Amino acid sequence: MTILITNGTVVSAQGSTKADVLVDGETIAAVIAPGDTSLGADLARSADRVIDAAGKLVVPGGIDGHTHMEMPFGGTVASDTFETGTRAAAWGGTTTIIDFAVQKQGERVQDCLADWHRKAGGNCAIDYGFHQVIGGVDSDSLKAMDELVDEGVTTFKLFMAYPGVFLSSDGQILQAMQQAAGNGSMIMMHAENGSAIDVLVAQALAEGKTDPKYHSLTRPWETEAEAVNRAVMLARMTGSPLYIVHMSAKQAVEVLQKHRDEGWNVFGETCPQYLYLSVEEHLAKAGFEGAKWVCSTPLRERAERHQDELWRYLRTNDLSVISTDHCPFCFKEQKEMGVGDFSKIPNGIGGVEHRMDLIYQGVVEGQITLERWVELCSTTPARMFGLYGRKGDIRPGFDADIVIYDPAGRTEIGVGKTHHMNMDHSAWEGFVIDGHVDTVLSRGKVIIDDNRYLGSKGDGVFLKRGLSQYLI
Repeated sequence: MTILITNGTVVSAQGSTKADVLVDGETIAAVIAPGDTSLGADLARSADRVIDAAGKLVVPGGIDGHTHMEMPFGGTVASDTFETGTRAAAWGGTTTIIDFAVQKQGERVQDCLADWHRKAGGNCAIDYGFHQVIGGVDSDSLKAMDELVDEGVTTFKLFMAYPGVFLSSDGQILQAMQQAAGNGSMIMMHAENGSAIDVLVAQALAEGKTDPKYHSLTRPWETEAEAVNRAVMLARMTGSPLYIVHMSAKQAVEVLQKHRDEGWNVFGETCPQYLYLSVEEHLAKAGFEGAKWVCSTPLRERAERHQDELWRYLRTNDLSVISTDHCPFCFKEQKEMGVGDFSKIPNGIGGVEHRMDLIYQGVVEGQITLERWVELCSTTPARMFGLYGRKGDIRPGFDADIVIYDPAGRTEIGVGKTHHMNMDHSAWEGFVIDGHVDTVLSRGKVIIDDNRYLGSKGDGVFLKRGLSQYLI
């Protein structure tokens, strides 16, 4: 099937231009400038379908490089399945996710990856890939890293938090980074000082401080900044590139910036929740309501201007990617596991459906440009995670993952409005976006159009990823 998208403004990381886009089957066949008749004078007549995008933006489908579908955590499991979570992503203009296969101590890495393939295979509405969590660094898992690179899993996540569950010692981190430096893969790091946090949590609970806000107050910015510095120093020792996930504290990004300015190949990711939400307005809500916003790293205080500084670091590129860390839990029965003990609240916020909209609102408010929106949400994730050449841009030969976005539209977020995630609440309840996802194509198939879902379970395929373009 051929589809011609006409009269729109094509936005890339490099610029914006009026152009038509011709889709042939699953790929982009041509991007046609006004007046260019090299493909014929009347393409609209020969195309199977014509989509008029006048007044709208034509952008590459979003790539969310950090999601957790069906992830076991804290005695429960993330509420979105691969089917429900990827369908919600499609509604919001995200056409690719990269989820985390999880290995814990005592488990075999290859078996854990196979489990995630079983969960996702035949169930996803959009394309997907995997990172691999290494929760038990030993000789077998280090060898497995080489094997997984050949299978298209080219990024490995380690934890400096959650002692007894995921935490790796500095020596184990050093070994994994050495392995990554040797096979061309990239280490992703959850950077918080977990041992210090556990002491602060125990002390707070002993003092009767049990409300959700203490989730943040026992994970102060120092625990994030210290871990970031330690992780980068280990990366410098090994020559391994390093990607710090879900950065929330301005001081932690300042540490990263210092190392980047010295020429080290280290990168930072943040998430919409750290740009918009805060301890005062959300975590500290009366009663147990604040549990809806418990995530790790935690929300930070607006009075300390963390949110403003993160936007600034996005402009300077010291934060290079915006993902969601989508790890949803229902309030009833799941979040409520932590009533009377904030440390038992499952850590996670649902957001895979809203990232493109929320960051577009940053364009409206003058925080970033249109081009930077596309770069942060699509192009850089494609380059960072070995997908560019296929994903992340509107170019001939790339997959026809395309979003037609209406800047004159309006999106009201909340349960029963624009919310398709498998959750009984929304962390974004009441947010209004000055823009709207009108049409979404995934590999040439229209899956969202005119407020209707036209896709189906199994539309998405597994993406065997190459190495990052940022390895050198």
